[in-house]
Amino acid sequence: MSMGIVLGMIALAVVGYGIILFNRFAKLTARADEAWADIDVQLKRRYDLIPNLMETVKGYAAHERGVFDSVTSARAEATQIHVDPANITPESIKAMAGAEGALSGALGKLLAVAEAYPDLKANQNFLELQNELSDTENKIQAARRFYNGNVRDLSIALRSFPSNVVGNMMKLKEREYFELPEDSAEKEPVKVSF
Repeated sequence: MSMGIVLGMIALAVVGYGIILFNRFAKLTARADEAWADIDVQLKRRYDLIPNLMETVKGYAAHERGVFDSVTSARAEATQIHVDPANITPESIKAMAGAEGALSGALGKLLAVAEAYPDLKANQNFLELQNELSDTENKIQAARRFYNGNVRDLSIALRSFPSNVVGNMMKLKEREYFELPEDSAEKEPVKVSF
């Protein structure tokens, strides 16, 4: 009888630990999904600000057509890519990171063009839009860091024993970090010539 109690307690402990691990994975995946949603919210905010910023700059720099075209094109490409948190794949993360990198580079060129126009730099609407965009870029960076931190925690749990056993039973996969590609325009200094 005492052996049955001991085996029962061991079985109960194993089941209890499995439940704890299951709940931990549920929490980790929910946090990663939430973090991805935060990135989406900030990117939407950025997409909404860009047309207003462009219209303000256009009034001063009408001859800079190529810059406006590249921002418009990069924004259109970036808004076409949507990654569902329930079906995140490495390819979808890389596609989104590439599009966001191109958009960041185009925005950098737009802001560099704006620097060449002293009247524009003093325009209150432009200053407010530039501050909003700058704030949004900071929020996007924070959201990326938050997402990548949650992806890191999930990856560690999926690689660690014995939690990897439960993770495999749940058919969980590691997620890709949201990083800019090595050849991203955002990593290059902005070059503007007149």
